[in-house]
Amino acid sequence: MLVVDKTQELLEQDSQHNSGLWNPDTIYTHGKGVKLWDAEGNEYLDCMAGIAVASVGHGNERLANALAEQAKKLIVCPQNLGSDTRVKLYEKLFKFIPRSLNLTRVFLANSGSEVNEASLKWARVATGRTKFVAAKRGFTGRTMGALALTWEKKYREPFEPLRYEADFTTYNDIESLDKAVTEETAAVWLEPVQGEGGIHPAEVEYLQAAQRICKERGALLIMDEVQSGVGRTGKFLATEHYDIQPDMVTLAKGLGGGVPIGALLMTEEVALKMPKGGHGTTFGGNPLACAAALAVLEEIEGRNLLQHVSEVGNYFQEQLRSIASPKIRTVRGKGLLIGVEQKEKVAPYIAALKKGRVLTINAGATVIRFVPPLIITKEEVDEVVRRFGQVLTENF
Repeated sequence: MLVVDKTQELLEQDSQHNSGLWNPDTIYTHGKGVKLWDAEGNEYLDCMAGIAVASVGHGNERLANALAEQAKKLIVCPQNLGSDTRVKLYEKLFKFIPRSLNLTRVFLANSGSEVNEASLKWARVATGRTKFVAAKRGFTGRTMGALALTWEKKYREPFEPLRYEADFTTYNDIESLDKAVTEETAAVWLEPVQGEGGIHPAEVEYLQAAQRICKERGALLIMDEVQSGVGRTGKFLATEHYDIQPDMVTLAKGLGGGVPIGALLMTEEVALKMPKGGHGTTFGGNPLACAAALAVLEEIEGRNLLQHVSEVGNYFQEQLRSIASPKIRTVRGKGLLIGVEQKEKVAPYIAALKKGRVLTINAGATVIRFVPPLIITKEEVDEVVRRFGQVLTENF
């Protein structure tokens, strides 16, 4: 009873002081691997992972040790000063990037929204143009610049007029994209797998056509891999599935394993268009965040997580498809970026899964998103699918 009372006290304190944007109903205290525990001692299988953030799991020892050691040495070192940890991160990061992509430069920031904003700024200065093309159901972020390329009206309309002009095209529709891109377009911004918009993987022909159209009209191609990057789809970049060469790629979420960091990968030609001092960040690329990202990359490499994600991701999708329920419309995704589309709104099912000690999140009104830590095992997948199957037998 005392534990329950303490939980309620913490929730009341939270509601008194938070911004009012959220109303949490559970207090979580610690995690290990794919598991989380709340203040009352209940254990959960975490298939939300901070929305695809806890890439190497909760309580990861390599990550925790790297943060502790770096904090003892140096935390603050802006990018106009050199940092040995930052250089080590550069070296490790570019070992994961195929040379054929020609992405040899990186700008480090603190979040996905920040690097998406930076990509728009770079596109304008590199092309001298001001207009953008994005996709319906795409999600760039909620900051004022990135918001202009976020399709969902509920995010955009309260803050209009916005700072960038964007045309929205139908995702995976080459004709729609071809009509929208003109000689005034600075860049086409796309996700290789739409996350917030419902877990829709791009078709190969679509992204290859996007690259061709951009080259023909002098526009840049930006791939937003804030959610799909850093091994989430079984390759380090989801872009690698498509045999294309984007001008810029944005990363965040899983890169720091829970520590805020974002990365804008660029070709040298694009990167050097920005004048000295034309962009910057106080905290971006700080040694603590770089140490975290370096530890995450070492875990991915040392534990062969790209192959693991490919194998377990395929297994996860197969097991979800094996559920005999008329409530499921389809299962889709790449690797461990998985969406289960249902024939009705999923909010009650997500709540029921939480009661069954599985954490998930929606991707639109009718899709349940499964984005667990990349280290999830087949045995843990089996238990998640078993509990999900039980939930699907309930009536809401």
